[in-house]
Amino acid sequence: MKNFFIITLLLAFLLSSCSAYFNQPLGIQKAVYGANTPATTSLAKLPKPKEQVVVGVYKFKDQTGQYKPTEQGSTFSTAVTQGATSILIKALGDSKWFVPIERENLGNLLNERNIIRSTRQEYLAGTDTKDSQLTPLLFAGVLLEGGIVSYDSNIITGGFGARYFGTGASARYRQDRISIYLRLVSTSNGKILNTVYVSKTILSQSVDANLFKYVNFKRLLEVETGFTRNEPVQLAVTEAIEKAVEGLIVDGIRDKIWEVDAPSSEVTAFLDSYTKEKEEAELGLLYKSDQMERRDKLGVEFDAGGTYMAGDYPNPIAKPMIRGGVKYFFAPNLDISGSASVFRLANKNKLDVGYSSLDLNLEFLIFPYNVFTPYIFAGAGANFNSAFKNFSGKTQFGAGLEYLVTSNLGLRLYGEYNLNFSDNIDYVVSGVRDDYYWRFGFGISYYFNLKGKH
Repeated sequence: MKNFFIITLLLAFLLSSCSAYFNQPLGIQKAVYGANTPATTSLAKLPKPKEQVVVGVYKFKDQTGQYKPTEQGSTFSTAVTQGATSILIKALGDSKWFVPIERENLGNLLNERNIIRSTRQEYLAGTDTKDSQLTPLLFAGVLLEGGIVSYDSNIITGGFGARYFGTGASARYRQDRISIYLRLVSTSNGKILNTVYVSKTILSQSVDANLFKYVNFKRLLEVETGFTRNEPVQLAVTEAIEKAVEGLIVDGIRDKIWEVDAPSSEVTAFLDSYTKEKEEAELGLLYKSDQMERRDKLGVEFDAGGTYMAGDYPNPIAKPMIRGGVKYFFAPNLDISGSASVFRLANKNKLDVGYSSLDLNLEFLIFPYNVFTPYIFAGAGANFNSAFKNFSGKTQFGAGLEYLVTSNLGLRLYGEYNLNFSDNIDYVVSGVRDDYYWRFGFGISYYFNLKGKH
């Protein structure tokens, strides 16, 4: 029965971890049209232009010079696609803002036109020469230049695993990043009209589980399974290029380089949305966080939890605790917190008493700009019983986690160690060590929106 439970738990972990496990490629698959990206949808939703712009792209190439990394070193296969020019031309066409013209293989086009011209001259001699003339080639009003400028591997790596008596599971992940630059150049005077910089992360995940256990004497059960999922680099390049094209179009609308065939109210709302997105991106840090202060200067806290006594009596029992407090931030990651608590301390068949405490803590948030952050705190306080007697000073320190559900409301979980300057907390003075107790709490934080910044 125990082995059955272990196997069931192992399979449940694996099968519920990701839908990729249920879609394993067990047969030959037919060719399909290329997958779209979220940026493809954004391009299609752009307001339409009054007049399309003829654009030329000579080369949008890989400027990183990197080869694909492997565990043994590297191979002669490049880290990113060499067909970025084709991706850019398709994105320009999908936007409906540009008329891309052939420039990457211009020599092939000119050769073919020469063949057509010489053939017509040879076989249509004596006929109307106007019918034998080719239409002129379009010339570009603007050129697009730039390329893929960086491919950074392993900017974030990590994972988690556990094993117990031959049964284990683990998950690992890795994040890479690709960056491109795209610039718009006027063919009339060579002026660079705009430059756009876009980055896109590339995620790789691995999940595996295994079981190695004797289910009976001389009978060994061994089970191993798992999967790995890698985000295609080509799709990441495609999404970054499409996002760059979108940025060029919107910047051109804002700078009045071209005109939009849409009502002014719709254009204004669209530009405001783009400006907000760009401002948030400019605040972005490398590891997917930003520098926006998420917590206002003043906040209040309400917690409930339990206490665990460590005094002169054996067999401590967990008892309830409630707490309320107020905090003030000196800096985004540093605040001072004052609180009052009511709690009980108990030992089995020996002690069950009520206490109140007043605490003053200095708190430090590890990731103050994230919605989820660990924090540490330390400070001093005082205990007294319900009759305002048995007064004692104390010091406390601990750590916790906070998650912001909204810009004003956060959830908190913490643990705290309280060292008292008295051995009489349990009303027994014995030995040389002062009494202490643990407190664990879960509650909410509310931050007043005094500045109206959220």
